[in-house]
Amino acid sequence: MARAGISYDDVQRAIEALLQRGESPSVQRIRETLGTGSFTTISDHLREWRTRRTENRDQPLPQSPPDRLQEALNGLWQQAQEEAFEALALYRKQADERIEEAHTDAGQAKRMTEDAQQRLSALGERFDQVQARLEEKTTALAHRDHELAQARKHIDDLQARLDTRDEQIEALSKERTQQEEDHQHVVAQMEETRKKQLAQEESRHETAENRLMQLLDAARQEKTDIEKQTRRKTDQLEERIDRLNQQLEAMRQNAQNEERKAREAEWKTQQAQQTLRETSEREQRQTKLLDEKERENARIKTELRVLQERLSRTTLPPYI
Repeated sequence: MARAGISYDDVQRAIEALLQRGESPSVQRIRETLGTGSFTTISDHLREWRTRRTENRDQPLPQSPPDRLQEALNGLWQQAQEEAFEALALYRKQADERIEEAHTDAGQAKRMTEDAQQRLSALGERFDQVQARLEEKTTALAHRDHELAQARKHIDDLQARLDTRDEQIEALSKERTQQEEDHQHVVAQMEETRKKQLAQEESRHETAENRLMQLLDAARQEKTDIEKQTRRKTDQLEERIDRLNQQLEAMRQNAQNEERKAREAEWKTQQAQQTLRETSEREQRQTKLLDEKERENARIKTELRVLQERLSRTTLPPYI
């Protein structure tokens, strides 16, 4: 539909002006003649003019020339009409070719638009896939962080247990030192008791000196045997404590190795669990060893009490 502003009469006057100048009418020339107007409006009016011209080509001329020029004008008018119709056919052919080219360009533009939409759709699908992969990576990263936190917590638990074992070993060392001091004190008391008994025997009767000396030698021998036994048991206890210290040092080294392995392979939860089970077994064995040591200490204390009782029940030679 033609736009308002450029009428059919304006276009017709521009066409007649072009024909009078001997130029073939076209949309560009008509627009240059008018100085304004859109190509669509001018093209519609030009098409309408051509249609009317085709329909009126066989009609008589609207005005008749004077009688004296009738024949000459009829020939010239007929020739002009034929030339005009030929030019009109050429213009129509050119216009149809341009219209066909315009339709071809429009089809290409439509195909390009469809291709662009397809590319946009493909890019949207690609974006959705990338978004889904990003979400998967984010979920996997959160899972790895959770496993790392669990592994670090396990390492902290192992370190706490190792510190507890160090405290227990230190307490055992203090207990052993206290037992040694108690043993030396008992031996000193026994020695002092024997000296007092010897002095009493010497003061009671000089004639019992030989017998007293024999008893004293026997007591000294018994004391020597007791000291040897006590020393041997003390050496055994120290050897056991040394073995316990070596085992503790081995446990510390194992714990350090386990910590290093845990840092190198944080996500290997199964290996960490296996290490925990092994550590639990070693703790049980260590606990057994500590129980054995306590029983050995109790036995030594019992033997010391027995020796004290035997010394207290030792009969002195009769007073003469």
